[in-house]
Amino acid sequence: MPYLPETTSHDSKSPRSLNAKPGVLMNETMNEYQTKCCKLVVVIPALNEAKTIAKVVSDIPLKLSGISDIDVVVIDDGSTDQTAVLSEQAGTFVIRHTHNLGVGAAFQTGLKEALYHGADIIVNMDADGQFNPQDIPKLIAPIQHGEASLVTATRFADPGTTPDMPLIKIWGNRWMTRIINFITKKNLTDVSCGFRAYSREAALRLTLFGHFTYTQETFIDLAFKNMAMMEIPLIIKGEREHGQSRVASNLWRYGMKAATIIFRAARDYRPQYFFGLPGLIIFLIGVIGGLFLLIHFIYTGQTYPYRSLVQLSSVLIIVGFLLIFQSLLADMLHRNRMIFEEILYHTRKEAYREQKTKR
Repeated sequence: MPYLPETTSHDSKSPRSLNAKPGVLMNETMNEYQTKCCKLVVVIPALNEAKTIAKVVSDIPLKLSGISDIDVVVIDDGSTDQTAVLSEQAGTFVIRHTHNLGVGAAFQTGLKEALYHGADIIVNMDADGQFNPQDIPKLIAPIQHGEASLVTATRFADPGTTPDMPLIKIWGNRWMTRIINFITKKNLTDVSCGFRAYSREAALRLTLFGHFTYTQETFIDLAFKNMAMMEIPLIIKGEREHGQSRVASNLWRYGMKAATIIFRAARDYRPQYFFGLPGLIIFLIGVIGGLFLLIHFIYTGQTYPYRSLVQLSSVLIIVGFLLIFQSLLADMLHRNRMIFEEILYHTRKEAYREQKTKR
């Protein structure tokens, strides 16, 4: 659900810029990163990661250029082991979900908590040890330099950094990337990697609904808000050392869940394509069938042997018209959503500004 503030306790090649359209980048604080020291908050969603969480936290750099303060927040998403205890012992802030809500929900909780901590830059990473915390400086550098609002690690832009992982996962990632690129009109290479950095502006504008995962929905939401994006090729482990991924342990389940989230996002952001294009195609097929039947009737004086086309063409014309009409209504709702999201953004910004001042 959309979040509002509440008081709660290797080497890489050149980055790939996926900038927003010139003149419409909605990041009024972008240049401030170049003129002041920033606060960094590292968010780590975790579920039963007792074997790796301490090492992940200890490997996070304590000092970074241009960063005045670093907080680490672990979101314990209903763990049944010692994840929360070990995280606290490692010196992190721990936020607990009483039961497992999903990595998407944990990520949203983490964003909210990071903003409450006064974060200027937020890094999100997994607790399973697949990401190297020493790469955080590479990830946040484009934000510090005012080049992007979202920076994501990519495993597939450079063939030399492609991890050793099952071919079915590589195939699934590539198809998921093609779908997201089609929706967002971007040229991304990896939409499933969770190692990312967000500017404060991007976090304030981000509105997510999926609880199961967040990785693909994030690109869709921020792309349609014209936030500048960049990919950084990084060396990432292809498989976990301990246990199974809670998201991708069952690829068919993951695919269905992720597809549902993408399906809903596409419906909300591109209603003309989602409703209007199928409606237009169905309507035209119905019209063509009707015209064929009319011409046949003019020449023969009867509808035989195409009598079934009478009902079929009528149904197709009606369904097509209803879908086109639905697309117009959905487009109107999308415009209303844009207005409400702008109000939500300013509400968040003001509320978190007050909390940041208090802290």
